[in-house]
Amino acid sequence: MPYDLIVVGGSFAGLSAAMQLARARRKVLVIDAGHPRNRFARTSHGFLGQDGKPPREIIDEGKRQLALYPTVAFTSQEALAASAGEGGFSVSLAGGGEESALRLVLATGVRDELPRIPGLQERWGVTILHCPYCHGYEVGNQAVGVLANHPSSPHQGMLLPDWGPTTYFTQGAFEPDGEQVASLTARGARIERTPIVELLGKAPALEAVRLSDDRIVPVAALFTAPKTQMASALAEQLGCIFDDGPLGPYIRVDARKETTVAGVFAAGDAASPMANATLASAAGAMAGFGVHQSLVFG
Repeated sequence: MPYDLIVVGGSFAGLSAAMQLARARRKVLVIDAGHPRNRFARTSHGFLGQDGKPPREIIDEGKRQLALYPTVAFTSQEALAASAGEGGFSVSLAGGGEESALRLVLATGVRDELPRIPGLQERWGVTILHCPYCHGYEVGNQAVGVLANHPSSPHQGMLLPDWGPTTYFTQGAFEPDGEQVASLTARGARIERTPIVELLGKAPALEAVRLSDDRIVPVAALFTAPKTQMASALAEQLGCIFDDGPLGPYIRVDARKETTVAGVFAAGDAASPMANATLASAAGAMAGFGVHQSLVFG
């Protein structure tokens, strides 16, 4: 096997995993087609030491640091398929080649599926947001809203008043129960049951939303919970088991981030029900530790 480890995915989780093996003097290949989930966000926040930096800048610096280790190689080709073979794994690339390794780390991420309202995609990551801990401070002291898209959406509505005056838009589908109504009201959130049909303002900025009854409600940002799907088919091809998360499936892993397929590890958004830069990087490091120890101890 030419590599001890192939990492598929070169964002926070994948690079953190690769770093651990590089420092253990193992041969590592990072396969990264360059389409991280965080590419829509202008800046990353809440990530200690990286607060306020563009995700692309963090990734590029991580790759620069990794490239200093002589046992690390990179390819920007897309990984199309993966299979298990005698003693290891093979990954087929978009350019027609194939690479092999004793272990795999899948840091392939997820794909977001936004509610079907015109203008959401153009504002995604700037004024249409998913995480108040990641982006709430930047839109603080302005009117914000929750575009309900999931039964857990009232939870967002209860959090957001710490950042700004909050309107919870039920979209006529995600009505809070009595206890949730009481909690939202106690937190100062307003409940709006008429659906949003249009976003107003020059994208990616957001000035207000138009409701189906033609009323206009000023908001500077909307938080929503996009449904997620695997961004890559590799885990399914390898036979990994998935768990059902609140927003979509994620790869089942154990404490050291090994999947249900021996020798295949997973980290980051593809293997967690929670999306966060710090958690992704930490999971990648844990996957790296797990890979190295599996190579040493079996």
